Amino acid sequence: MSTTTGVHAMVRRNHELRVLAVLRAAGALSRAELAKRVGLSRTTLSEITATLLERGAIVVVDTDAAHRRGSGRPAERLALDPASGQYLGVDFGHRRVHVAVADASHEIVTSGLRRYDDDTDWTTRIGLAFDLVDRLGAEHGLHFGALQAIGIGVPGPYAKTGVSGSRVTWKRHGAPDDIDVAFATRFRAPVMVDNNTRLAALAEAVSNPEAVSDLVYVRLSDGVGGGLVVAGRLVTGARGFAGEFGHVTADPAGPECRCGKRGCLETVASVPAILAACRERGVDVGSLDDLADAVAKADPVADAVLRDVGSALGRVLGAAAMSLDPDQVVVGGEVVHLAPVILEQTAATLRYELNSIPAARPIVRVGRLRDSDGAFGALTATFHQSPLLAEYPEPGDRAEASESQRSAT
Repeated sequence: MSTTTGVHAMVRRNHELRVLAVLRAAGALSRAELAKRVGLSRTTLSEITATLLERGAIVVVDTDAAHRRGSGRPAERLALDPASGQYLGVDFGHRRVHVAVADASHEIVTSGLRRYDDDTDWTTRIGLAFDLVDRLGAEHGLHFGALQAIGIGVPGPYAKTGVSGSRVTWKRHGAPDDIDVAFATRFRAPVMVDNNTRLAALAEAVSNPEAVSDLVYVRLSDGVGGGLVVAGRLVTGARGFAGEFGHVTADPAGPECRCGKRGCLETVASVPAILAACRERGVDVGSLDDLADAVAKADPVADAVLRDVGSALGRVLGAAAMSLDPDQVVVGGEVVHLAPVILEQTAATLRYELNSIPAARPIVRVGRLRDSDGAFGALTATFHQSPLLAEYPEPGDRAEASESQRSAT
């Protein structure tokens, strides 16, 4: 792709986004009305609308015959296609993929979940994600020919665009470098990839009814990860490690972690680790539903395990809070909703850790969002409207940069 072609493509995409934004705000309009509001010539506007019609982003809804003055030929009125999926958010966990679809108004129209084994290879995981998108489309009468952007969350560190060298990945779980290419090829849309819990942190910050300029987020799921909002910006770090609380050492003598160290927080506070600790102490739990039953019965052994989890989490987050002085500390994940004692113990331990400076105690709360948090955060990143995303890579930047580099060689 030449530089001229690349610039032309960006200009054309900006024109398309402007047309879609006007239709989103104003509803059905004729091409003449659109041209006037968007500020494009009728020739350019005609080219843009022809492309959008072909892709299914917009449809002809009627003509202006009912309120037209004069005897000219009625003009077609164009509107956003309600059956068109415009944005796709994908969150790959260690054992499941979650997909959310948003329309042109940024409203989530459907979402779904597909589970797989922990050792499932990435080719299969991506294929399951594609199948899930197809199923959601068929169930809800949606098509994806007009996707404007795709956001993908993956486990483990993922370096931001522009960082020299390849990103670092944990053993067995690192997403392939070309996962964005796989989705871009399948759906013909710009793709953004980042750490899934960092995207979940973005979702929590954006969903907050009040402005949060400094937030520490951690999610307990099949793994443990986190994200940081510092001075009103979503932070990635120099090499994509910002917020990787799951691999902070919680117990130096603890079990070996998949990252190669011992006693990482993930070996204590992930869902598989919690269930395993309960079983080791005699509580027969094989799933979160079983754990919920144990919590409902006030099982003292399960309660002790969960308090140990909260204590370990509180110590790690206490160090982060001492360093960053956040407004809020948010703990997400389904296990925290069904076992509130985890948050209670985390808050108590964090208060102890910050006892020397009481004024620094942040609000400690459970995540507002549930299993959709990473997928919703991926959607939010593709919307690219939050001030949290200043200087955040645009969807497709990495692929375009790689293409430019290939063209230059």
